[in-house]
Amino acid sequence: MRRMAVVALLALAFAALIPVESVRADVPQLPPAVTRALARADIPADSVSLYVREANSDEVLVALNEEAARSPASTIKVLTTFAALDMLGPAYTWKTRAYLGGPLTGGTLDGDLTLVGGGDPYLTAERWWSFVQNLRALGLERIAGDLVIDNTLFAPTAERRGDFDNQPFRSYNVLPDALMVNFQTSNFTMIAHPDKARPEVTINPHPANLVIRNQLRVGPGRCQGYNRGVTFDMPDPDDPNTIAIRGVLAAACGRYAISRAVMTAPDYAYGTFRTFWTQSGGQLDGTLKLAPLAEQARLFHTFESVPLADVIRLVNKFSNNMMARHLLLTLGLERYGAPATVENGREAVRAWLAERGIEIPGFVLDNGSGLSRIERLTARGLGEVLDAAWHSPFMPELAASLPLAALDGTLRQRFDVPGMQGRLRMKTGRLDHVSGLAGYVHAASGRTFVVVILVNHPGAHTGSGERLQTDIVRWVFDQ
Repeated sequence: MRRMAVVALLALAFAALIPVESVRADVPQLPPAVTRALARADIPADSVSLYVREANSDEVLVALNEEAARSPASTIKVLTTFAALDMLGPAYTWKTRAYLGGPLTGGTLDGDLTLVGGGDPYLTAERWWSFVQNLRALGLERIAGDLVIDNTLFAPTAERRGDFDNQPFRSYNVLPDALMVNFQTSNFTMIAHPDKARPEVTINPHPANLVIRNQLRVGPGRCQGYNRGVTFDMPDPDDPNTIAIRGVLAAACGRYAISRAVMTAPDYAYGTFRTFWTQSGGQLDGTLKLAPLAEQARLFHTFESVPLADVIRLVNKFSNNMMARHLLLTLGLERYGAPATVENGREAVRAWLAERGIEIPGFVLDNGSGLSRIERLTARGLGEVLDAAWHSPFMPELAASLPLAALDGTLRQRFDVPGMQGRLRMKTGRLDHVSGLAGYVHAASGRTFVVVILVNHPGAHTGSGERLQTDIVRWVFDQ
């Protein structure tokens, strides 16, 4: 009884977050299979928004609270990525540029090298290495001045990396930057030797300006526990380039690897550039300087990103928040000019929805990634976006970006039943008390359905939301 009372209190508290007028008071007649699914998941109908329509007709198979504005979690990435495809085109690219601040003679630049960020959302370590190699191939050997970073294409933000959940070292919390390298993330490998007091720590990539205080200890016992007992800390908030690694790593763990976001974006870009530059045989005399591009600087090299079609595949398959946020900023940039702001990105999406004739009551767009406690979307609104995409020339690109049931992305472990593998292309979403699923179901009959299921209910993220989605999708698949 005590457990039931606690659950009831949680339900009341969570329900207070949803506008009463946005949820139907009269629940429509639902198919028996959907009613049974709600009962099995122990989720009340007024906590669920459901919208299912056939993609090749206007027939709505089932709708429940479809106009209720709910937290969509990462399913909102479908809207962000299709808006980007529709407004920019699948071949759109971002450009990172290098400028010379002086004469280049005999391989030596007598001045600064300025790197101008173009907002590339997928400038990985491998691609950053290629950028460095391109500079070397163009004859640059020594930079006698500083490395100047101009990241002013994106307006500064007052956000901090740990604002969402106080986890500043997690890659999903990385904030956008016009010169974002490798998601600001390095892989830390710790090797526990039984005969040594401290584990050995290696970092890849290792920014030249990153200082590691290895305060880890090797301990006895089994290899278990949250992050195997390893914690990351910034001892001095004013010094983002110094990281302390603490805790006790059991000798039984042997080798343990974990990825963490470190430093600031400019510091990380500078540090990894310096590392790669030195490894390639280059010389850099100066240090990091943040400044806008000088008027007299000369363009030396332009490095293009992978095309947008490849970017949205990574955003949706693996639910990459930082890349989705870069897309929103890019939409604002292309429609309203530099510097890119989040508000301009929001306005660009709102204008695009209006042009498409898609009305979404109660729509709240925050950062376009779903990593937000205020974003709101309706099941019908997201369903109409999916329907517009289905009839778009860019449908193949969007569909290919969505996770495939039982095969890849965030659906790799779901819907692994005979006949369904690879026939569902759907984006998942999950936050505390939120579980979402949206995309296309290619039914056994050969019909294709647009399906959106948004569950906002206490504990929905712990499994009940997914169980409900599984039952509903299986029913749709049989239609």
